[in-house]
Amino acid sequence: MSNFTVSLSPHVRDEDSTRRIMLRVCLALAPAAVFGVVVFGWRALLVLALSVAAAVCTEWLTQKCLKRPVTISDCSALVTGLLLGLTLPPHAPWYVPVCGSVFAILIAKQVFGGLGGNFVNPALAGRAFLLACWPVQMTSWPAPAFVDAISSATPLADPAFAGSTNALLNAVLGLIPGTIGETCKIALLLGGAYLLLRRVIDWRIPVAYLGSLLLLSYAFGGDGLLAVCTGGVILGAFFMATDYVTSPVTPYGKLLYGLGCGLITFAIRRWGAYPEGVTYAILLMNVASPLIDRACRPHKYGEVKEHA
Repeated sequence: MSNFTVSLSPHVRDEDSTRRIMLRVCLALAPAAVFGVVVFGWRALLVLALSVAAAVCTEWLTQKCLKRPVTISDCSALVTGLLLGLTLPPHAPWYVPVCGSVFAILIAKQVFGGLGGNFVNPALAGRAFLLACWPVQMTSWPAPAFVDAISSATPLADPAFAGSTNALLNAVLGLIPGTIGETCKIALLLGGAYLLLRRVIDWRIPVAYLGSLLLLSYAFGGDGLLAVCTGGVILGAFFMATDYVTSPVTPYGKLLYGLGCGLITFAIRRWGAYPEGVTYAILLMNVASPLIDRACRPHKYGEVKEHA
């Protein structure tokens, strides 16, 4: 009997590791990050660098203080810092990315046990914290340096932008004010396509998210394509809503989760005082994720329902 090894499932393994997956996410985010730095200048690079550095340093320091194994080599803190930095205004003061990353890693991740224990996406939790603490700095975005764009805090809040002839084209090309990583939709779609092709993420969540927002916008008389291509919808759908830890694992659960994200985003944008909605939509669905998985749990093979 010594020739047999008894172990828990899963028994089918591949060569993927947390580090490899996180590095692929970083590679997928690279086009959007490079575009943001090119069009917004060195201040955008500084925001990204501070966000990443604060995230990695906070994870290292927290794990040292709590006497836990240091896991910064898995690059999960790197991804958190990069994602948070991409959701920030390019001219944000230095303390905004630093405080956001510290909150994301310390409060939203390490307090709950580290990677795999958090119940909400750390980067989005950090962004929500920053929106509550510094709303003015977080909702005022400059236009790209080479664009004579509108002067409102965000195109989503300006009816003149939605009614302009080239609104959709400008939104797709990133010729509008916005955060560092959400402006150029082509760059984000390239990164999302890479993650899908490498099977890092499942297609159900982004398709359900984008599709539900698209259809709801058209159903209520809006421009569905413009709704999808403005704000942080594409960034959230491909890179944040698909987080392994905070999203459902069942196929039907993923579809329901994506639909919920789209519905809440649309509701906040249409009836709420906040013009965006992606951050809070995904965070709310993160909390509902375990309930969704429980409701969509497949029946055991051969299970027979008992009759009363």
